[in-house]
Amino acid sequence: MNQPAQKQAATSLPSTKKPVVLALAAHPDDIEFVMAGTLLQLAARGWEVHCFNVANGCCGSKKLDRAQSAAVRLGEAQRAAAQIPAHFHPPICNDLEVFYTSELHAQVAAVVRQAQPTVILTHALSDYMEDHQNAARLAVGGAFVRGMPNFVTHPPRLAYDADVAVYHAQPHGNRDPMGNLVVPTHFVDVTPYLATKRQLLATHASQDQWLDATQKISSYLTTMEDLNREVGELSGQFQFAEGWRQHIHLGLSAPGFDPLQAALANVALTTSSIPAQRAANVN
Repeated sequence: MNQPAQKQAATSLPSTKKPVVLALAAHPDDIEFVMAGTLLQLAARGWEVHCFNVANGCCGSKKLDRAQSAAVRLGEAQRAAAQIPAHFHPPICNDLEVFYTSELHAQVAAVVRQAQPTVILTHALSDYMEDHQNAARLAVGGAFVRGMPNFVTHPPRLAYDADVAVYHAQPHGNRDPMGNLVVPTHFVDVTPYLATKRQLLATHASQDQWLDATQKISSYLTTMEDLNREVGELSGQFQFAEGWRQHIHLGLSAPGFDPLQAALANVALTTSSIPAQRAANVN
């Protein structure tokens, strides 16, 4: 008979702990594409940054075999994280094998418990490919069980009790899978960090020819800028912006908990504040 898994007792965070943001994405270069500007804004304000790509990038090449591609992309992701700087968590599965399984859930939850983030940045729940969508589900699942001592992670990590907020990035193309424009609830100004964000994305040099060949993205750096420009236009204030939608607080935090807006109040807008901001600019 199988014995019940040993529970992992909850701990409370020390009050002096530096706030932590965990960027959890599907593949190497996803963080740099849609999250890096926000990470740089938080890092500049003293936040501790963690980067976690669930998949290893093994399918991201037409020239290299799976092992070679994974190795190249691991090196690119590590170099990009070091430039932020960020703590790097290694991938846990192959490309196109990001599924909401008990095994991956336990591994993602272990990373969440290890990092103990106040903010988790992840993909849109509805995006153009399954790896993105399932990575987002795993991020939410990992956050949800952070304080459940009877949920055993792999490797084992102590459960912890603290509020956490999950924010979903813009889907690729700023559109949902049916082609509808997605308007964020939160806009973060990335204009001051656009050159740095471009440099971080350029670290993933292996993806230039790959994205051109498979997705007709002729310049992934220009595409990133164009998408951030569109979000900036939606904000009505910023030239370049990253967009976010906050996951409902249920199971994650107290109502009204919005640490991203609180931390970046002078460089961020929420959708509800845009009409007032525009009126102030007119006056």
